[in-house]
Amino acid sequence: MKNYDVKDLSLAREGKLRIDWAGKEMPVVRLISERFGKETPLAGVRISACLHITTETANLALALREGGAEVVLCASNPLSTQDDVAAALVDYGIPVNAIRGEDNKTYYKHIIAALKHKPHITMDDGADLVSTLHKDYTKLAANVIGGTEETTTGVIRLRNMAKAGKLIYPIIAVNDAQTKHLFDNRYGTGQSTIDGITRATNILWAGRKVVVSGYGWCGKGIAKRAQGLGAHVIITEVQPIPALEAAMDGYRVMPLIKACEMGDVFITATGDMNVIDERHISRMKDGAILANSGHFNVEINIPALESLAKSKKRIRSSVDEYTLGDGRRIYLLGEGRLINLAAAEGHPASVMDMSFANQALCLEYLTKMKGQLKPAVYPVPEEIDQKVGRLKLASMNITIDSLTREQKEYLQSWEEGT
Repeated sequence: MKNYDVKDLSLAREGKLRIDWAGKEMPVVRLISERFGKETPLAGVRISACLHITTETANLALALREGGAEVVLCASNPLSTQDDVAAALVDYGIPVNAIRGEDNKTYYKHIIAALKHKPHITMDDGADLVSTLHKDYTKLAANVIGGTEETTTGVIRLRNMAKAGKLIYPIIAVNDAQTKHLFDNRYGTGQSTIDGITRATNILWAGRKVVVSGYGWCGKGIAKRAQGLGAHVIITEVQPIPALEAAMDGYRVMPLIKACEMGDVFITATGDMNVIDERHISRMKDGAILANSGHFNVEINIPALESLAKSKKRIRSSVDEYTLGDGRRIYLLGEGRLINLAAAEGHPASVMDMSFANQALCLEYLTKMKGQLKPAVYPVPEEIDQKVGRLKLASMNITIDSLTREQKEYLQSWEEGT
């Protein structure tokens, strides 16, 4: 199924220009693409990828095709697709099953279309592709040798599947690579979330009270960037150690039920549902802004918000105003979906360079390891993680020291130092 027949060639041309622009910021993926073009390690491998259809994803897809892969794409979020990029990819000969703003039924119809590619490898961002395959299309899994997962929420779902004995093929948790979550989740999510909220609202951050729910790597990045723009940041958590870390990083830490009476902007980044619930919304002040940076649109209880509201209207392209019974106005951004992609362009290409380099190299690894891995969730091999880090440093013209032979031997010894 192709939603883009490229009748509007100007759309495809615009997409190609933007893909090229992002590619300039992705030197590691470019180096891998050049090697793949010479070695074709993915020759004949069918890949079904459920990812955000962005300029960065396009560069990954083109690199995989250079490696000989047959790639089909669908979107991992109804509001993250960049239509010009999708049109450009179709023009490049890579099928895309996605269109921005698609409803839930169409979203899953596109996932099924990608699965009918009969993949050898799946690539997922949120595990919707994998869960759909496992629930309803297990016959299509006959040829699957493995998969990769891009994001925290997806890894959580997959580990639960593995724990329940339901996972039927090996999947590498790309999200857990150091060169992914320490950079993509922290710097990428931090910058792009603030970017999305700013584009949606044009608010001034300085002096605002910003409540960040969740102090994982994404929450850390969001809090740091909001603080850097002059906001007063409050952290809410359910885990003691991240809460302690947030306190020692200089943020106020308190329960959300208390913070909801103070906050001007609320940002969720937890991966869980109903983080902002009816009891919180009921206490928020007039003009409170709600945004989500977690993968699914469940972190803010939207049905509860709608039940409390006597009216709703869209006042900007990514802003819905809910007027409550007592006249207070609550503003929901991007329909509660990933705000960095619903209202902006997602993570900067430079940080996605490392994430997608991990994806490409892990797909090569899975191809080499065909039949040798049992169904489970695996970490990114250490050598791949380190290789991506070295390539990124080299692309930035940064050199580092190396251990001497004496130092290596010392670190490997157990005897008392002299």
